[in-house]
Formats: sequence, structure tokens, C-alpha cells
Amino acid sequence: MTDDIEPEETNDNTVVEEVPPEEPSEDAVDVEEDTSPATPEASMVAEGEEADLLIPVEDYLSAGVHIGTQQKTKDMDRFIHRVRDDGLYVLDIIQTDERIRLAADFLASYPPEQVLVASSRQYGRYPAERFAEVVGAEALTGRFIPGTLTNPQYSGYIEPDVVIVTDPIGDAQAVTEAITVGIPVIAMCDSNNNHENIDLVMPTNNKGRKALAVVYWLLANETIDRRGGQPTHTLEEFELGL
Repeated sequence: MTDDIEPEETNDNTVVEEVPPEEPSEDAVDVEEDTSPATPEASMVAEGEEADLLIPVEDYLSAGVHIGTQQKTKDMDRFIHRVRDDGLYVLDIIQTDERIRLAADFLASYPPEQVLVASSRQYGRYPAERFAEVVGAEALTGRFIPGTLTNPQYSGYIEPDVVIVTDPIGDAQAVTEAITVGIPVIAMCDSNNNHENIDLVMPTNNKGRKALAVVYWLLANETIDRRGGQPTHTLEEFELGL
């Protein structure tokens, strides 16, 4: 336990520590587009054209959804398409698309008001709030207050049935509390993320503003569609606050 972190007490005298988010490495920069000389992801484009993707593969690539970091965990190895000459890992867009659909299926089984989306990462805050607004969920962006999911005596205490996080590192407090009370966690995971305590992984660039807008937009529309609604929201709606 870190000495300068004050623990949060719950009503049953158990202690929940605030989980300090890890500082991203210098390699984990906010990236949006693949600007290397070898930009074309020819094999992924070919596969994407054959697959029935939610949006054209070129739209995923132009938003930088596929751009990872210069770090790769063992957990994320199966979601990696290749590594670029500059050391950046490239995520497999086909699997990203599949996982967005899977997450939407999962979310559609819960009452909208019982879904919580958390994002401490700056570029994820507006898209997360917009997602919550259009699907009827609740959003907690910025610092996640210790005890939000574990301390009924806290005025901001809530009891969601499922939690979505933008980044398991930056949103470590939300993940830890969700696991403590047995709430499933859906996480947007970059190449440098671990899957510990994550129930459903969505592989994506979780640091780029355009990438996060695209993923939250698609997740919102697909969730609405699974609930029998009309997914009419545009990407621009998720980018306005960026």
C-alpha cells in the first residue's frame, strides 16, 4: 500500500484502497493515425473488405483505432496484427469489430440505467458521456471517487450491474471496486494493457481522441440496435466535445 494514499472505509469496517492509476510510459502516447512510411495495412484492408464490418476498414484505420503502443503484454498478444518498424504494435481491426458487437450483445441484456461507463482519460470523457446519454446509461468521468461502488455511506454510492472502462490502467479504481462487489467489467484495451479482472476485452487504441470517439459511437449504435431501437447517431456527435 502506498503511504500517501488514504484508504476509504466502508460500512462493514472493510477498507478499500484508492488504486493510483499507473503513469503511462513515454511510449504510450496519444496517437490517432498511422503516420509511418509504411502506412497501408494491406493485409488487414483485404481481410476487412471480405469481412462484414460495422464501418469500412479504412475508416477504422483513418481514426487510428488500430494503433497500439510500443509495449505489448502477453494478454494482448492474440489481438496484435503486426509490429511496425518504429516499434508500435498494430491491433487487429477485425477482432476489434467483433468485440464491439460482442460487447453490445452483452450490454443489451442489462437495463440501460444499470450500465456504468467510467473514463479518467481526457480523450475518453466526452465520448463516454455521449455514449451514456444516448443509451440511457450513467457516466462517471474524471477521477473515480473511492467507495463509489463499495461504500453505501458515501453520498455518491451507486449499484450498477455492469461497468465499462476506457482504460484498465487509468480506470484502475473503477475496475478494482467492480471486482470487489462482483460486477462484470468491459474494458477498452490497448497493446500495453493486462486483462486481469476484465471480463470482456475490446482491443483498441484507448489513447487517441478519434479512435475513442469511433469505438464509443459504434458501441452505442450497436447497443441500441440490439435493444430493438433505431441507431441513428452519427460519429460527429461523439466528436463535438473533443
